[in-house]
Amino acid sequence: MRFRNAFVAILTAGLLLAPVVASAAPACEPDKLAAKYPALVGKKITIGQDGESAPFSRRDPKDFNHIVGLDADTARAVFACAGVPFEFKLGAWGGLIPATMSGQIDVMWDTLLYTPERAKRMDFVAYMNAATGVVVPKGNPKQIKSVDEMCGLTASASIGTTQEAMLRQSSDKCVAANKKPINIITSTDIPSGMRLVQNGRADAVLTNKFMGDMMASSNPAVEMAFGVVTGARIAVGTAKGNPDLVKMMYDGLVTLRANGELKKIFDANGVDYSLVTDPEILIK
Repeated sequence: MRFRNAFVAILTAGLLLAPVVASAAPACEPDKLAAKYPALVGKKITIGQDGESAPFSRRDPKDFNHIVGLDADTARAVFACAGVPFEFKLGAWGGLIPATMSGQIDVMWDTLLYTPERAKRMDFVAYMNAATGVVVPKGNPKQIKSVDEMCGLTASASIGTTQEAMLRQSSDKCVAANKKPINIITSTDIPSGMRLVQNGRADAVLTNKFMGDMMASSNPAVEMAFGVVTGARIAVGTAKGNPDLVKMMYDGLVTLRANGELKKIFDANGVDYSLVTDPEILIK
């Protein structure tokens, strides 16, 4: 016991005498690309977006060949931080995931959610909590206040999204309670689902809350009924086997969060920065 106490005393004294060294804040170092991410040298990375998911990805009204929005602006900042050339490749949202898994495009950065199933074929860097919004006709004629209250109603969600999964889980609960299932209509993108509600073919559309808010604010025929923070993680994804690319995107997000640039991007696009989380590499 005496020896243990003496050791603790010596260790404590040493810590008190040791100089305090502040850890350096992360910084953008585009001139160190070869040293930090050698596999990316000489490559131009393709980033998949749909250009129709405001405020995350949309065409610039002044130049339809230019993509803007939260995800586009964040991607630009991250890749510039590392000095990696890139270009956007546009496609339907539902096709971007298989295109990334197969390597037709290098990265999907377009309101992509991490799921264990997707992680079997993709690696992710998560950096934000997701929120789902339920958009309904103006006045909410069916008085929908929760997804579990939609038994027997018709609802839409983009195919392959967590919103589609949410609807199917709620529909199963309806059946288990001896109620009518939810009539689910899948769509290829959010505008298609929104048109179903606007034209009276669906009672609600489930979508990313921020996209729903923006569309509802510009469309007098619909409104946001409610939103739910689901705990799902928004991430950027790439096919497996690209460790330098994953590390580069992780480092960039960490740096932009630390230096305040990420908050500026969120504020400029009207997205709630409080949903941002510490970046995390998710590899299955």
